[in-house]
Amino acid sequence: MNLNMEAADAYCRMLTKRHYENFSVASRFVDAETRRDLMRIYAFCRSTDDLGDESPQGTALPRLARWRSEVEALFEGMPPVHPVLVALAPTIEGHAIPAQPFLDLIAANVQDQLVTRYPDWDALIGYCRLSAAPVGRMVLRVFDVHGARAEQLSDDVCIGLQLANHAQDVSRDAAIGRRYLVEADVITRGIPGAAQAMVERARGLLASGEELEGQVPRALRLQLALYRMGGLAICDAIQAIGYKTEDERPSVSASTKASLVVRAAYRSLLRGRPA
Repeated sequence: MNLNMEAADAYCRMLTKRHYENFSVASRFVDAETRRDLMRIYAFCRSTDDLGDESPQGTALPRLARWRSEVEALFEGMPPVHPVLVALAPTIEGHAIPAQPFLDLIAANVQDQLVTRYPDWDALIGYCRLSAAPVGRMVLRVFDVHGARAEQLSDDVCIGLQLANHAQDVSRDAAIGRRYLVEADVITRGIPGAAQAMVERARGLLASGEELEGQVPRALRLQLALYRMGGLAICDAIQAIGYKTEDERPSVSASTKASLVVRAAYRSLLRGRPA
């Protein structure tokens, strides 16, 4: 590995350790090469989100446009300059990851700058297909999992987890002028009712993880189980406060998180046993 690649991976490692607590748990069960590939993907996701959420006022759109042009240039064979893209290039090539998931994530962050309300479920799910589903598709590629059914199930899990997070973050999103609850539900059921509808939808989508976990390698199975169970734990926390997430942001306790790791590891091992 050359010095530039070492520095690029060190940068990705710093971003990953700062933001992705589940990564440090699940990554212990994969080989070093796979762990590095996942780290690079998560660093890309974090960098893209930061451009959308943390850019100085009025600069997010031009910065995202430049980021998109850099990603497009990478897929056109131009040598990248940004450390995340330098690190990501061999992962993309080694696993034949297409450009679309990366471009979709950028498009989702562009949409966040322009859209603050979602009138119906079609509009919201369309956004989630840009902002959540691409991550799962990239991860499937890293583990060499292919096929339309696996992608569909992965989309369900990723979107379900994002819906759980949206229902959890109503108060936080309101502080920055956004609301991801479906407006039609807010009008007819109020904010708690809209949050409940979102939690119910999230639970249904997260259930797809059960089937997907039976189709993937054990290391990925553990990671998927953590995300699925974590999403369901968020749903339980929201339900416990009567879905009133406009008043407070429910959280999952440290003891619950620890139990999730144990349960996910047990289930992943159990699924791997011969019948």
